[in-house]
Order: sequence, then C-alpha cells, then structure tokens
Amino acid sequence: MTAPGSDLPPEEFRRLAHEVSDWIADYLRDVADLPVYPSVEPGALRRSLPAAPPDAGESLDDALSDFRDLVVPGLTHWNHPAFFGYFAITGSAPGILGEMLSAGLNVNAMVWRSSPAATELEEVVTDWLRQLLGLPAPFDGVINDTASSSSLYALAAAREVAYPDAHRAGLFGQRQGRVYLSEQAHSSIEKAVVTLGLGSAGCRRIATDAAFVMRPDALDEAVASDVERGVRPVAVVATLGTTSTASMDPVREIADVARAHGLWLHVDAAYGGPAAIVPELRPLLEGWEAADSIVVNPHKWLFTPVDCSVLYCRRSEDLVRAFSVVPEYLSSTETGEVRDLMNYGVPLGRRFRALKLWFVLRFFGRRGIVERLRAHVAWARELAGWVEEAPGWQLAAPASLSTIAFRCLPSASWAPDSEADARRQDELNLSVMRRVNASGRAFLTHTVLRERVALRLSVGNLRTTRDHVRDTWALLREAADAERAR
Repeated sequence: MTAPGSDLPPEEFRRLAHEVSDWIADYLRDVADLPVYPSVEPGALRRSLPAAPPDAGESLDDALSDFRDLVVPGLTHWNHPAFFGYFAITGSAPGILGEMLSAGLNVNAMVWRSSPAATELEEVVTDWLRQLLGLPAPFDGVINDTASSSSLYALAAAREVAYPDAHRAGLFGQRQGRVYLSEQAHSSIEKAVVTLGLGSAGCRRIATDAAFVMRPDALDEAVASDVERGVRPVAVVATLGTTSTASMDPVREIADVARAHGLWLHVDAAYGGPAAIVPELRPLLEGWEAADSIVVNPHKWLFTPVDCSVLYCRRSEDLVRAFSVVPEYLSSTETGEVRDLMNYGVPLGRRFRALKLWFVLRFFGRRGIVERLRAHVAWARELAGWVEEAPGWQLAAPASLSTIAFRCLPSASWAPDSEADARRQDELNLSVMRRVNASGRAFLTHTVLRERVALRLSVGNLRTTRDHVRDTWALLREAADAERAR
C-alpha cells in the first residue's frame, strides 16, 4: 500500500511494465493458438470475483495473475487471425506502443494550451490520412472515439444549418426535420437522430436495389414528398461499406440529390473508407469528395487499436457553431492560429488518440497499407468464388470489399415454398454459425437480408492469411454437413 502523495514506486512499475509488455508480445505471437470464442457461461467472471472492492490495497502481481487466469479465458479474441465477425479489427504492435505512451503521458487535448503537441499532432495525422484517402484539402479532420460519435457530431452540424436558432432556442415548436438513410444504414445514425431531438420520426429509410445500395431515385422522391408535406429535409447519410453486406452507396448520384434539395451530405465510410488508399478500389468511393462530412474508422480496417474514429468536415465552421460553449477558464489567450478541439464535439476530455494512429501510419506507410488491404479483398473475393461454386451454398449479396454475406442451404436443390421452409433455412444458418463459433477455431456473425438470415465473414485482421480463410471455409462446410445430417 502506498502513502498519500505517492504512487507505485518507479522500480516496481518498471518490473511490472516489463512483465506486461512481455505478456503482450507473447499474446500477439501466440493468439492464433487460443480459442477465438470462449466456452464460458454468462456470469462466470462475475461469480469468480469478489462482490465488493478491497479495503486495503492489494498486490498488482495478484491482479495480473487474476487477469491471466480469470479474465483472458473469458475473452472473445478480436486480435485472433480467424476472427471474422462484425468488422475484423487489429490492435497492431505499433498502435499498441502508441497507446501505451498515450496512457503514460495522460494529457488532455481539450484546448490548444492544455496540450499543444497533442492538438497539433492530431491536425498532422488526420491530414496525412486525408492525403492517403485522396480527399481534397478543404476537409479538416478531428479524432473521436467511434463512428457513432463522429456521425452524431456531423448530423449536429447539419441540424445547425437546417435550424440556425437551435443552438440557442432548441427545437421545441419547430417543424419536423428529416434525415434520410438507406435500409442498410448503421443503427448509430438513427440513434444520432433521436439524440439530436428529431425523434425516430426524423429518420426516413430509403429503399435499396438488388445489390443493397441506396436508390437515388427513391431518395429524390422521398425528399420531394416530405417538402410537399411541410417536413424540413436536414441531411442524407450515404454508406460506403454497409454493416450487413459492405455495399457501397452511389455517393455521386446521392450528392446530386442532396445538392438539389439543400441537404447536408454525410458519408459513413467507417469501414469502407480505407479502401480509397488502394488505387484499384478508390473508384468504389467515387463522389465522396462532394460530401459535407465523412467518417473513417482507423480502428476498423487500418490496424489502429480501438478506439479511433476520424471525422472529416469541409464545413468546420458549422461543426464548431453547433458545439462551441466556451467558459472563461477555457477561453484562448494565445496569439496566432490555434485550434481548440473541445469545440468539435461533446467531450471536453480528449485522449491523445493521434499518437497511436501516427505510429501506425509511420510503421506501415502507404505501400504497407495497400499491400495488406489488397490481400484482404483478394481473399474475401476468393471465398465468394468458393461459395458460388459449392453445391448447397449461395452468396446473399455481391462481394465488393473484404466482407461477404452468404447462406447455407438445406440441400443443393433447395427451393423453399413456404414460410416454414424459410424458417428452417434460417435456423440451419444460425446452427452452422453456432457450431463454428463453439469450435473456437473461427468466429463469424450473422445478419438478416430481405427477411432471411445470412452469414457474414469479414476479413480485416493484420495477422489473417489466406490459410485462415481457407480453413474457415472448410470448417463451415464441415459444420453444414453435420447440421444437415441431424
């Protein structure tokens, strides 16, 4: 136990830090040998730990021992090369080192003077990423925790434009506003609209085509009909890399509709954005440079540890106007051009997230990033080809990036002719997924497309190889055969 005014002694910290860094290095080396998904029951960890905090301080050796023995066995290992669920992510070694330094420094980049270097490094690293993505210079970047926050802030700026007095008077008594998004848009967009006071009625979902991308003609009709009924159009959200199918909305055509109706255009490229770094994939994002705001998550497909989301805005003055509340004790007294990051969103406290992204970009460089993303897309498309060729399997959506959606059929000639048949197919797919996940050898998730269950496999981990994809495909077929035989 330490006395008031003291912390863990430096030499003790050094010893434990070496132990932790050794453990992390071994973990990154050996994570493929662990089960991706734990075989634990709900509540297992809670029951294994004391119900109350310790009265007297305890040894950190004991805490590390409990971490290894109790916590790690209950983890789903997102760093595992056969983690293919949700959107695969990576805590890369360079990013982890940056995160460690960020925690050690513990600075708060709320205003420039609270941490000048943290503020300016964020400006530098977001501009580096902007250049890699091929976005024009008017886009200013700011780092948030997740895309949920970044999209919320972007839509707050859109609300500021649509309701200029909202910052002072709120939305009470104002006519209904509307944000337009596709049927496949992420749920965080609806949550943002509700949070901003527009209510769930403020969301209007736009129909998608056979490839699950937003139909610009349906968007145009929806906006026109709302205007006719006295609804105020606020913004439209296009998605580049939808959650269920990784579909890429036609941003250029959507931008034309947005411009015609005076809508703020926000592009959710949380997953798909990094594809713009790969020359042959950049055309898939055509038109996104016309957006008012864009979100890209380096913690998804750019090897940066969670959390790190970059919001780009070409109308930063609207973003600042939506959030600027400056008490005297935080007012700027510096001469020259300074940026106070607290004015770009809700949080006053801001972690030094730029440091880990800076380490990642410096270590991999453009060529290293391109090489890895290109491989991920190639392996996913190869898997899509295997699915198309295999009897009793079908693609549920076109494969564009490194995520594919597909289904297992009860038989090669399966043609459901009743709702009961369709439910049987749904349960088969869920059973196959559960069997694969329970094996501990791979992990994937599911979605629902056109009211039917589909499996999703997302390639994006730094340590994934073609062998991991191939072995998981074999595991899927093995699970399907076992389920069909039941």
